[in-house]
Amino acid sequence: MTRVWLITGASRGLGRAFAEAALEAGDRVVAAARDVEPLADLAQKYPDDLVRLPLDVSDRAAVQQGVDRAAAAFGRLDIVVNNAGGLLLGMIEEATEEQIRAHLDVNLFGAIWVAQAVVPHLRAQGSGHILQVTSMGTGGGFASTGFYAAGKSALDSISQALAMEVEPFGIKVTIVQPGGYSTALFTTGTTATEADPAYEPLRARLAEMWGEDAGPDPSTAAPVVMELVDLPEPPLRLIVGGHSYDLVQEMDRARAAEYRAWEHLSRKAPG
Repeated sequence: MTRVWLITGASRGLGRAFAEAALEAGDRVVAAARDVEPLADLAQKYPDDLVRLPLDVSDRAAVQQGVDRAAAAFGRLDIVVNNAGGLLLGMIEEATEEQIRAHLDVNLFGAIWVAQAVVPHLRAQGSGHILQVTSMGTGGGFASTGFYAAGKSALDSISQALAMEVEPFGIKVTIVQPGGYSTALFTTGTTATEADPAYEPLRARLAEMWGEDAGPDPSTAAPVVMELVDLPEPPLRLIVGGHSYDLVQEMDRARAAEYRAWEHLSRKAPG
């Protein structure tokens, strides 16, 4: 059966890779992005199966109208990929209120607006699968990417609640947690704070730690997502990337060890 996808942030990176994979599989795609011009080649290749939807997910009214247009384009929505996002790079002290709010307007609230807009359509048809793209780093913050982790962690929690709320209507939710892919997130998708010299030693250590590797091509993640959406009972969470899986397991073990180390203090309170 031909499925209909709505993918936000579809003009580059993982969103673009997922759109290409879906089209190659014979599905139809509504590809949403602020700038849809980079999708011109796909529109030419798949003129009957791709609809480009200019959309700023931070605009709640525009999202509602856009989702209605997406649902009408092919008569239904089967898979919704909440992928739009950016990166606010900098230390907590350095970020301005404007930068923080703009970042969360896209990475957190934008995904919420899309979820709110698509659920009525999916509930009416009694089916659908929402993929909430968060990050393998939702388990905790990290220096200079704290706001990115904060938005993704909040979306992770909201998505878990959403899964419980929509399950009776036949709607599935999967929190997709990718690792570092070469998605231009650290270039065109980045807003940087004004660097405070006090943090230069830390920045130097971070640069050394991260190195120059941009990560694998986003297309390597697409087969995992294509297999995921074929599952009759998909998981609530899925880490995408073997290296990322190992890192998450390591972080979980470290957190569990920290809890155990301070268990004696925790148990002094009755709650």
